Amino acid sequence: MFDEVAPTYDLTNALLSFGQDRSWRKKVAKAVDPRAGQAILDLAAGTGASSVAFAREGVRVVAGDFSEGMLAVGRKRHPELEFVFADATKLPFKAAEFDATSISFGLRNVVDVDTALSEMFRVTKPGGRIVICEFSKPVGLLRPFYNFYLGKLLPGFSGLFSKTPEAYSYLSESIIAWPNQRQLAAKVEAAGFENVSYKNLTLGIVALHIGFKPVKAKK
Repeated sequence: MFDEVAPTYDLTNALLSFGQDRSWRKKVAKAVDPRAGQAILDLAAGTGASSVAFAREGVRVVAGDFSEGMLAVGRKRHPELEFVFADATKLPFKAAEFDATSISFGLRNVVDVDTALSEMFRVTKPGGRIVICEFSKPVGLLRPFYNFYLGKLLPGFSGLFSKTPEAYSYLSESIIAWPNQRQLAAKVEAAGFENVSYKNLTLGIVALHIGFKPVKAKK
């Protein structure tokens, strides 16, 4: 499915998010805080739209994805990035290889979320961080209107903007079924990260979760 939507994926996302995707990526980059000498892993990187935000002089950015179609488009658009085929539940990287591990709008698509979080913990250096940007549960009175958008309007819009509208029907279903902010924070903590916090973006339509790998292993 993702192979098929790869060529128009970024444009469709920009249209369906009303341009908010750029603001969300900036918030993720600020939370990751890439610095010279660091290695950053960006999972579910797709065509590299999220990964390129981490590109700084002296920073190694690895864009990992499970879709070969996405990776092929990404390599053409962003030859400056390192694209790697990566199954989030069995990452092809050494333990403690990255200063920060990030995933934007992709954890929701992983079959085994807990295993993916454990793998992200494994490849993150002690003292390093995890940054997760994902659709979540909007606050207050916005929730019924948002659910209407997801269930009724989004599938219709995607039919206009995309040749594979079924991919965006799946998008709606996966967002509705996804855990809320506190539930996801609990999963991140269960994977071993500490000082886990989250921040709502766009009134909770998206949430940014941040956690840190302990410097010393817990007994």
